[in-house]
Amino acid sequence: MTAKLSDAEIETALAGVPGWTRNGDGIDRQYKFGDFTHAFAFMTRVALLAEKADHHPEWSNVWNKVDVRLTTHDAGGLSKKDFSLARAIDADE
Repeated sequence: MTAKLSDAEIETALAGVPGWTRNGDGIDRQYKFGDFTHAFAFMTRVALLAEKADHHPEWSNVWNKVDVRLTTHDAGGLSKKDFSLARAIDADE
């Protein structure tokens, strides 16, 4: 089982992922693209990152926007996995 981060650890980790905001037991970010094709291509790349990390986002896509939420269900909140995937997603943006 993955360890849940403390509030202090979460605040420190948030500093390393600009653009992400804490929302309850997860972190959220919205990405905007020029059109649907670019948004969907981004989702495809992130799907490959998520599969490799064995950590999958909660997300939605409406035309040029992709809303991403990361949380670790088996930890009951945020873990290092969420921040690691957030950094990988941002590096791919």
